[in-house]
Amino acid sequence: MVTLSLLSELDPWAAAALGLALLALLAFSARAVTQWMLLQVFRRWRAALQTPWSAVLLHDQVLRRLAQTVPSLVVQIGIAAVPHLPAAAGTVVRNVAVALTVLHGVRVLMALLDALHEAHAASARPRSIKSYVQLGKLVLMMLGTVVIVAALIDRSPLILLSGLGAMSAVLMLVFKDTILSFTAGVHLASNDMLRVGDWIEMPQVGADGDVVDIALHTVKVQNWDKTITSIPTWRLMSESYRNWRGMSESGGRRIKRVLRLDTASVRFLDDSEVRRLARIALLAPYLEGKQREVLDTNAALRTRLGEQAAEPANLRRLTNLGTFRAYVQAYLHAHPGIHQGMTLMVRTLEPTSEGVPLELYCFTATTAWVRYEGIQGDIFDHLLAILPEFGLRPYQSPSGSDIRLGLQGRAHPLAQA
Repeated sequence: MVTLSLLSELDPWAAAALGLALLALLAFSARAVTQWMLLQVFRRWRAALQTPWSAVLLHDQVLRRLAQTVPSLVVQIGIAAVPHLPAAAGTVVRNVAVALTVLHGVRVLMALLDALHEAHAASARPRSIKSYVQLGKLVLMMLGTVVIVAALIDRSPLILLSGLGAMSAVLMLVFKDTILSFTAGVHLASNDMLRVGDWIEMPQVGADGDVVDIALHTVKVQNWDKTITSIPTWRLMSESYRNWRGMSESGGRRIKRVLRLDTASVRFLDDSEVRRLARIALLAPYLEGKQREVLDTNAALRTRLGEQAAEPANLRRLTNLGTFRAYVQAYLHAHPGIHQGMTLMVRTLEPTSEGVPLELYCFTATTAWVRYEGIQGDIFDHLLAILPEFGLRPYQSPSGSDIRLGLQGRAHPLAQA
């Protein structure tokens, strides 16, 4: 009362200016006091409750932004007590205070969304809600802008919203990518097609690596060379990509590689070679059963063919390629790095001008890239080294030195050795 009486005795303009200054001082003092009280009291509540929702609703950023709404509320209430303030000026100040209140209210809601996203990320859930959070922020900003403009021009927000209805076609065009991206994000999330941490491969955009962020408009992929590729979210629905999550979750990674053998090295095995190969522990069971089968078949053929059975071509014999294929099958079954619960197959493909392809189709017992490559390398190192035991040679196109030595009529030094 004493302050108001002193202000009334001053010049009207001076009284109004001094009143506004005191009101501003009161407003910002109230903000400081409110923020201190909110942080001190609600931090204790949050620590006592220890619930996910209390961590979101009582987040420090939410409380700070909530305290920022106090100054504009104080101005709205106290503007009427400022003496000698013209009505028009009072209306302008009040409208600006209302607009600031709406602005800080929107920022409080956006802080709540950020706190919700932070809590969701901390829970290590596979599905990201970042796109929904960003869409919610976009909607809040649009609605907040309408209400703020309505407050500043002292009109009802419904009038502005009715005007926006006539601009729906323009809005659809402006927010076309946002709408497409949101729809794509909903499909990706509802069908569990993409998660943060998934390894995806999308050659048309140069993406091959782990998904590090799923946002409203873009999906960020960190490639294996540590570069970042940003993919528009809608492209993940309109174009194809490969997700390796199934491989990671299965516990095995596929090996599908061909060992090309020289066709000229494929031949029948004689008895001495069969006896020598039978000393290989992995081949012993196979050769024992196979020899018994061959002997029974040949006995029947000799009975039926008579003298023609003396021709070796009329009898059944073991080949070095078939025996090697059986060895590779047994070797993979005994390998500790190969997953025995998944498909395991060794097959001979159609011969080509580059030899006879022997394909290994199996899965490693690990999905780790380095370990996988190590297992695969060890297998093929061993198979290449053991080929001479079966009288087989790997196919290799002649090099320049091979051609030069051939034209000179000399053998390659390694061949001489």
